[in-house]
Parts: sequence; structure tokens; C-alpha cells
Amino acid sequence: MKRIAIIFGGRSSEHEISCVSAATIIKNADKSKYELFLIGITKEGRWLAVDDVKSIEDGSWYNGTKSAVISPDRQDHGLIITDENGIVKQPIDIAFPVLHGLNGEDGTIQGLFELACIPYVGCGVLASACSMDKFYTKIVVDDLNIRQAKFVPVLKGQLKDMPTLINRVESALPYPVFVKPSNAGSSKGVSKAHDRDELVAALKLAAEHDRKILVEEAINGRELECAVLGGKGSGVGEIEAADEFYSYDAKYNNEASKTVIGPELPEGKADEIRRDAEKIFAALDCFGLARVDFFMENGTNEVVFNEINTLPGFTSISMFPMLWKAEGVDIPAQIDRLIELAEKRYLYE
Repeated sequence: MKRIAIIFGGRSSEHEISCVSAATIIKNADKSKYELFLIGITKEGRWLAVDDVKSIEDGSWYNGTKSAVISPDRQDHGLIITDENGIVKQPIDIAFPVLHGLNGEDGTIQGLFELACIPYVGCGVLASACSMDKFYTKIVVDDLNIRQAKFVPVLKGQLKDMPTLINRVESALPYPVFVKPSNAGSSKGVSKAHDRDELVAALKLAAEHDRKILVEEAINGRELECAVLGGKGSGVGEIEAADEFYSYDAKYNNEASKTVIGPELPEGKADEIRRDAEKIFAALDCFGLARVDFFMENGTNEVVFNEINTLPGFTSISMFPMLWKAEGVDIPAQIDRLIELAEKRYLYE
């Protein structure tokens, strides 16, 4: 029986979504194959051993007193668990991070797994860091002959001279524009600005989430997504946002937002999106899984790359598990495949 450490929570703005994703994975993991060790990271950065999925769902895990951390010592190859009775070393076979956003999806914890020599689910340090940073993702994708939105990069310190910054943005892009933290996920800190006043407010909001900001041209079109598992792309899903764009609230709090699996598209577009998703996955040196997001522009039907997520959500409304379920791969089988890939780590079939 393989010993799997499920690590969730974290200090990012996507903490709550991570907990929901982890609960889904824990419930669907085959207990006849895997012995699960649940490790929750609080918003304050404490690492706690968690007893069961129920405590994740009701929030009682935050009251835990038993700590559990990944040892960077390769000889330990696992967890150091500490409570009132002392310290126990628990070897593990696979780490399964279910951490969205900063410190979980950006290569940080992946570096810890590398130090500890523990096989882990998902992308490596480089792919995680580059994919999390929207600016560097754009630099890589620029070489693939795949269209993406035009953008202006902004550093937080440049907000001190707001008039100069606004002039630079306005000379490069017409309104409306999207303003995004370069390293945040789940649409946290993302705004759509229709004029100068809204742009100023959007830049200040984005700066609360990251020191690097992207101001992008607005693409009017359908929001389409493709899930990549082991280098192979799935079918296409469509987001029908209840808001003007797929904001955090529209994604998780507004029941009017919908996801459509296998939407009707112009001939050849689903295959184009799948091919582009696989190309981007490979170019960023991704491994295991990712979700790649696109627009299909109104009027032209051109496919426009938006962003990539290397640890996509696994909630009941998340696109990644739904897309693969539509391909005949249910969530337990997806978990099996991800763990199998983690064991191989650097070997593609």
C-alpha cells in the first residue's frame, strides 16, 4: 500500500478552495491502494496533522495541536510528526500537493519535495514557477506562434508615479483592459477597467496581491478550457460567467455561472485548442497535470491563449475533473494516473 501525503490549505488567497479540492481527492482516493496522511497548512503557515476529511469540511482541523512537516533530509524521506508524546518520523512514498496559488503552485513546495527526494504529483519547480507567473508564461508562449492578449507589464513601485504609468498603459492599449496580479490565481485581484479612474483602482487592487502586475487588452469572446493529463489534452469546456468576467465571486459564489462540457464550436476549433494546450504544456516543461485557458474571439473565431494553471481545482464544479470524466476517466482513475506519473516523475510514456 502506497503512503500518500495530501497537503492542502496554505497561505495563498485560494486557501479555502484548496481545502475543498483536498476533500474531493481524499474522498475519491482508493483506500485499498493508498494510506493517506493529511497535512493542512493554516493561513498563518502552521503545518498540522489532520485526522480525517470531516475535520476539513467543518473547519475543526484548524484547532489541531499535532504538527506534521516534510523533512528536507533525504534520509527521512517523509514527515516529522510532533505532539505532546514526542516526535515520530513517518516515511511517505508520494507527496500530493493540493495547494493552489502562492507557495503551493509556484515551485516553492516543489523545491522542498526535490530536497527531500520525495516523488510528487504535478509540475516541477521550473514549470510551476513560470506557469504561475503570467508575465513569464507570456514570454514562453510568444515563441509558439499562438496568439495571446497584448499586455503592459507593471511593477508595484511604478504606482508611485501613477500619471506616468497611466499614460504608458493608455498609449499601448485601448479601454477596456484587464488588470491582473502576475502571480495570483482564481481571479483574485483581477479587475476590468473601462476608464482611467477604474484603471487606477484596479492597479491598486492588483498591487495588494503581487508586486508584478499585467495590464492586458480585453478579448471579447467565449471562455474555453482544456485539461492536460500526462501531456494529453482533453476535450473542451466552456465557462458561462454570471458576471462581466469570470471573477472569484462569479467562479465560486454565483450559482448562475455555468460550465459546459463539449460546447458546440466551429469545425476544427476543439482540436486546435487541444493542440495548443499540449504545446503550451510541453513548452513550459509541465508534468502530470494542468488546465489551459483560452478565449475564442467574437467575430474572428480566433483562439487566444489566456493562462495556464498547474494545480487546477478539484472541487465539484471544477473544470479539470469534469473534462476528464467526460473522456471516461473518473476522479478515482484521475488520482491513480497522477500518482502513477509521480512515481515515474521524469519519464514520459
